[in-house]
Parts: sequence; structure tokens; C-alpha cells
Amino acid sequence: MSSSALERKVKTALDETRLLILGAQILFGFHFNAAFQKAFPEIALSSRYLHALAFFAMACTIGFLIAPSMQHRLMERGHASTRILHVTTRFAASALVLFALALGVDLYVVVEHRFGLFWGLSIGVGLGAAALLAWYGAEWMLRPSGRKEEKMPSQEETSLDVRVEQMLTEARVLIPGAQALFGFQLGVMLMEAFGQLPAASKAVHTAALCCIVVAIILLMAPAAFHRLTFGGQDSEEFYRLGSRLVVSGAVPLAAGIAADLGVAVERSLGSQLIAMAIAIVVGLVLAGLWFIYPLALRAKRARRR
Repeated sequence: MSSSALERKVKTALDETRLLILGAQILFGFHFNAAFQKAFPEIALSSRYLHALAFFAMACTIGFLIAPSMQHRLMERGHASTRILHVTTRFAASALVLFALALGVDLYVVVEHRFGLFWGLSIGVGLGAAALLAWYGAEWMLRPSGRKEEKMPSQEETSLDVRVEQMLTEARVLIPGAQALFGFQLGVMLMEAFGQLPAASKAVHTAALCCIVVAIILLMAPAAFHRLTFGGQDSEEFYRLGSRLVVSGAVPLAAGIAADLGVAVERSLGSQLIAMAIAIVVGLVLAGLWFIYPLALRAKRARRR
């Protein structure tokens, strides 16, 4: 397989991740918004715990979908490789399992509340299973037997224009989650339920809101620099600047997601301890997937060389 073919495969993988995260952001926003709806306290306590579980699953889904982009930035430095291709496939497959779980749980919670246990289980389990079948079962059954993978170079020097294009694509992978969460964050502050939160939770939410705004500013900056400062021309200087902005934007994005997940869980379960524990775990998961693991891999590669 030619070098340009490997570059195209990596770009396609990143584009598919971008497509998946568009769906994930909608469900993640629903989880955050639902906890502040007037009817939410009427939901059974068991369903609220399930809602918190699904919320956690969606945060991890977003973490898995963004992780390949961060590895591509931090470890591969924007170059195409078969490793990043396989990593993207594995992370996307893991994300879809969690997505299907959250989808089924959310359907059960809302349908059970309105129509009873039977319909809640039937629709939640049925459509959750249908998602798994459509995303895994059908692909496994239709996969050609004895198919051989095309041989590709393990790594290659990627041209500047392709690296710039992929860096901008990765910014577009990160920014939908930030934009969607920002919209829900603003809306929640105008709800009556928000005024009932403890002062500490309001402060955490405001801090999370500021984190998401900073993330949006940083993630939109590469496009602004490319157009206004560099006149749309690709250069190594712009590429390095854009890469730093994309990686930097992921830091407040992770902080904002973890903090507001904690606020929403405290609102839904009424337990500050559980909310804090979930927020810390999600923060550690995102930090591990996006920063610690890629940097550890890069250090390991540097030692081998």
C-alpha cells in the first residue's frame, strides 16, 4: 500500500471518530440537562442511579473517542502510522459498547417513568441490544472470511499539508462536545432547580462553565490563526502552534466535563460523596486517556531509540 493510502486511512479513521462523537455529545448533554428538569426528582431512586451510571458511561465514551486524536498529537506528532490506525479502531469499538449501554439505560429510565416497568425494560433492553447488533453483530456476520489486511508501512513521514488538515480535523473532533456542553450549561443556570443547589455546587458549575469557554476559545483558535495570521497558508510554524492549541484545549475540556458531571450527579442523587467520587474518577480517566498514557508511550519510544 502506498504512503498516501495510509494517510487517507488515518484521515478516514479520524473523520469516523468525528461522526461518532456528534451522537455522543447529544446524549451527554441530555444527561446533564435531565438532572435539572422539574420531573427528575419524581423518578425512582433506582432509575436515578442508573442515570448516573449512564452519565459516567457517556463521559468515558467521549474520552475514548477523543483519545486517538490526543495520541496522534502527542505521540505520533501528526504523522500517519499503522499504530494510530489500530488504536483508533480499538477506542471506537470500546466507545460504542458504552454508547449502547447508555442508550439502553436512558430509554429505560424515561419510558419506565411514563409507561411502567414492562415497557421500560422492553424498549430499553430491546433498542440497546439492537444498537449492539447493528454496531457489532452485523459487521461480524458480514465480515469476509479469510480476509487479509493490506500491508502498510508501520510509520511514515506525513506531508505538511496533510498534517495541518488532520490537526484541524482533530480540533473538530474535540469541539462539538465542548459546544454542546456549553449550551446546556448556560440553559441550566436559568432553571429553577439550579437556584436550589448548594453554594459550593453553583461555584463548581461556574468554574466548569469557564473551563468549557476556555476550551472552546483554544480549539477555535487554530482556524482563526490559519485564516487571519497565516492567510490560509500551511507552514511548520502554524502546524506547531495549532497542535499546541488543540492539546491545550483538551485540558480545560476534561476539567469542565468532570466537574459538571459531579454537579449533575449530586443534584440527581443528593449525595456529595458519590458525586465527588464519580467526578474524580472521570477526571482521572480523561487525564489518563488524553495525556498520561500518550506521554508515557512517547517517553517509552524515546528510550528505545
